[in-house]
Amino acid sequence: MKTCRNYLPVSPDDEKWGLCTLNAGAGAIPFSSAYPSADHPAAYYFNWQNGRVLGEYQLIYITHGEGEFESQTGGRQRINDGSIVMLFPDEWHRYKPDAQTGWNEYWVGFKGPIADQLVRNNFFSVRKPVIHIGFREEIISLFDDISERTRTERTGYQPLISGEVLHLLGFVHAISKENALNYKKDDTEQLVGKARVIFRENIETPITAEQVAEELGVSYSLFRKVFKKYTGISPGQYAIQLKIEKAKRLLTFPDKLVKEVAYELGFESCFYFSKLFKEKTGLSPASYRERYTPPFKR
Repeated sequence: MKTCRNYLPVSPDDEKWGLCTLNAGAGAIPFSSAYPSADHPAAYYFNWQNGRVLGEYQLIYITHGEGEFESQTGGRQRINDGSIVMLFPDEWHRYKPDAQTGWNEYWVGFKGPIADQLVRNNFFSVRKPVIHIGFREEIISLFDDISERTRTERTGYQPLISGEVLHLLGFVHAISKENALNYKKDDTEQLVGKARVIFRENIETPITAEQVAEELGVSYSLFRKVFKKYTGISPGQYAIQLKIEKAKRLLTFPDKLVKEVAYELGFESCFYFSKLFKEKTGLSPASYRERYTPPFKR
């Protein structure tokens, strides 16, 4: 899992949009490590003893590991993998992973009257800051896309990623409504959901389906059977599709060389990446970039 942190400038025009993104990132926190790390910006650093108060909202998605959370209004709660934690402006809070497990986290910070209105209308509440949503690949996809766009800060990116933040909020609210209706996934569906998350979190590495099955604690033959039943394709082909879709997004950034895209996605060589990309899309990476990158971005 790639670790990244991006803290963003916000212009007066960005604020007029009604929702602006302040920061975004992801990281794997190893077990028994300090949290947060000492290189956090001073405005965001805190310790467990004192906690902190922020002037913004944050969504934090924990996909692996467990920990604790406490806030002034919401009280103290356990955080399990598959949980979303929402932080609110001017609300004291603290949180940390268990030393025995560490955790994988994604987060985005934001502010604006649109978010304020959602809270005023009780779509989100300081009394319920932790929502268990399970393993949702589409949530990680949104976090990944936000982080990718924040790294480049191309013209007009703020309204675009703020729209994705609103999309995230919509997903979380919809899932919380499902939970209120006591909708529960069966064990097999949860297994496939977690496998999808593992594949996406390891999109830059050559992880195998056998390794994913081992991490999930099931035999490969069973894993392959149930995964194909729910998705229609084998785990190996699913992993390849994820890499190809990520490559398509990266190729729209003209400052990235094809060999950099291949390396970033964990391919053994640029030649193999180009060959596979053409097999799956009908175009070479260079031709895809030529066709789908708008002239004004090049």
